[in-house]
This record gives sequence, C-alpha cells and structure tokens, in this order.
Amino acid sequence: MEDAQIGWIAAIIIGGLAGWIASSVMKSDTGLFLNIILGIIGAAVASFLFGLLGVSFGGWVGYLVAGIVGACILIWGARAIRS
Repeated sequence: MEDAQIGWIAAIIIGGLAGWIASSVMKSDTGLFLNIILGIIGAAVASFLFGLLGVSFGGWVGYLVAGIVGACILIWGARAIRS
C-alpha cells in the first residue's frame, strides 16, 4: 500500500470496490464490511505475489487491480478450505 501512495480513506473506498467486484466475479455473497476487508487484504496479498514475479502496479488503478486479483485468491482459498 505504501507504493500506491494512497491514503487510508482511499484504501477503504478502493478496497470496498475491489472486494465488491471480486465477490461479483466469484459469485460470493459477502457484505460491505467483508468486501472492504477482502479488497484491502487482497491488494496486499496480490502485491506480494506479483512482487515475487517481478510485476508491480502503481497508483489507484494498480491498487484496484491488485485488490480484485487478491480478493479473488482469498475467496478461492476460503472455498477450498471449507470443502
């Protein structure tokens, strides 16, 4: 999140949007609070994983993309653990 140079309020808004998009893509029924958490944690997870591959995103759009990808990974992981 430090690389994206966005504030906490922007992180919450973008994280919520990323979580909502990811829950729509993954057909997961989550609420607003969980969407925000998924988006923010997902962005951190995806940024780490992309960093290992040498890929980096910058700015709001990069944070949104990383949040969507990371939230999808988290939703997939939760489903894999439950079943």
